[in-house]
Amino acid sequence: MHVPDGFLDATTSLGTAAVATGVVALSLGRAARRELDDRSAPLAGLVAVFVFAAQMLNFPVGAGTSGHLVGAALAAVLVGPATATLCLTVVLAVQAFLFADGGVTALGTNVLLMGVVAVWVGHGVFRGSLALLPRRLASVPVAAGLGAFASVPAAAMAFVGLYAVGGAAPIPLGTLAATMGGWHVLIGLGEAAISLLAVSSIVAARPDLVRGARGHLPALALHTPEVVA
Repeated sequence: MHVPDGFLDATTSLGTAAVATGVVALSLGRAARRELDDRSAPLAGLVAVFVFAAQMLNFPVGAGTSGHLVGAALAAVLVGPATATLCLTVVLAVQAFLFADGGVTALGTNVLLMGVVAVWVGHGVFRGSLALLPRRLASVPVAAGLGAFASVPAAAMAFVGLYAVGGAAPIPLGTLAATMGGWHVLIGLGEAAISLLAVSSIVAARPDLVRGARGHLPALALHTPEVVA
């Protein structure tokens, strides 16, 4: 999923950097006002560490691209979408500058794909699924899994769209689309399973730490009224 230098032309890379910068700035304000507090700030750090470790495990999927777990939807469920965007941005910056994982000139593109598209699509599917599923605490991990599954191919297809606009590598668009789409659906299934298990474990022990569940499920309000209030 990490886009290397030279895969997109300069105009497209600058455009994605501008959009990513704007969204990160908005997320910083939202996170400070609505998401980060004494309880969630340490969890955000742990989420960033987990995402960093998960994303370092890359494997080639063909057509000059690679795949890995993203962790964007899981982060959004646990600490909120704005904070998740900030977590992914920090992780991607460290990877680009210190580990050469993802191009420095493509950092804005990678933040847009994984820190914005994957986070907010995953969060949107999570919230939509939560509204449709039975209103009980057990629905939260299921909704998290669905959001995680949707987030990965969504980010992959967003990259294909960017490549269609400003691709600079000698790879046919159809080949890239088929490779990215097919493999990232499989990666999405793995990410869904991991997210479901992770959220299930946290919900069983400390449901008040799962920000995505606060205020939505009566069972959670019954167990942690001080959080909802």
